Formats: sequence, structure tokens, C-alpha cells
Amino acid sequence: MNILTTVLSKIGTILLVLIKFISFMALMLFGAYLLAPMGEVNSKDIDMSLFTNTPNETMMLIFNSEYFSGYLFSVTIALVVFVLYLLWTVHELAVHRAEEKRSSHVQLVFALSLCGLFIHKAWWVLAIIIAFANWAHIGESLSGVLRNSRNKIDELKSPNDAIQKAEE
Repeated sequence: MNILTTVLSKIGTILLVLIKFISFMALMLFGAYLLAPMGEVNSKDIDMSLFTNTPNETMMLIFNSEYFSGYLFSVTIALVVFVLYLLWTVHELAVHRAEEKRSSHVQLVFALSLCGLFIHKAWWVLAIIIAFANWAHIGESLSGVLRNSRNKIDELKSPNDAIQKAEE
């Protein structure tokens, strides 16, 4: 039964990838159809014998097609949108990390992240540091430093007590 579940899971994953690919290609071809009038090629009447390395006639037919230009334009738009999405994901990395850790600094990290977007990138770096810091460990370390300094101060204030303890 476990093998059947694994096989069906793999087949479902493959079908999902195929559906996503087919829908993406359909969207790109629809974009090529919509953007084809904008892809009118103005250089169709250039004499190709002027160039030393010319493509063959079939390739020139494809390159001169308005639908090919529309397809390239739609792919370019999709690529720009994807890169903007990735940049936004990197920008929101600190906020997602703070929410994942259930940190009490989520609102501060979000505000610093927005300041990093609109004002200066140093605020975004500060948000990353706050989101990824282990505040429990930092608190323990600071408490230890303060505790040790308090013990040293107490020892310096009463050296006679330390001497009396040593004599006993």
C-alpha cells in the first residue's frame, strides 16, 4: 500500500508540473497573440546580402513574424515580473523569518523592512539582523555578564570578608 501511495504521489506531482507548464505556455502564446500587432518588424525590406553572416530563409521568416516578436515581448514581461517577485521575496525574508520564529519583534522587523524599501537599505539589513538573531541566547549572555560584574563589584567592596574567609 505504501508503494502505491508513493507512485500515485509521484504521478500527481508530474501531472501538476505538466499542467503548470501547459498553462504557462498557453498564457505566453495568448500574450504573443495580443502583443503581435505591437511587434511589426520595420526591417523586412533590408537586403540580406549586405551582411556576412545571414541566417537561412526559414529563420528569417520566423524572425520577421509579428507573432514571434509578440512572443518574445510576452516572455520578456513574464521574466521581469518573475524577477520582481523574487526581489520582493528576498525583501520580505526578514518578516517571514520573524513570523516563523513567532518573535515579538515582527512589527519592528516589518517597519524596518519598509524603511529599507523606501528610505535606505541599511534599515533592511538591521531588520535581517533582528529577525535572525537568537534573542534568548543574547539575553542569557547579557545576564551572565551583568551577574559576573556584580560578583566582581561585591568582591572589590569587601576584601576584608574575602581575607577572613581565607583565614577560616
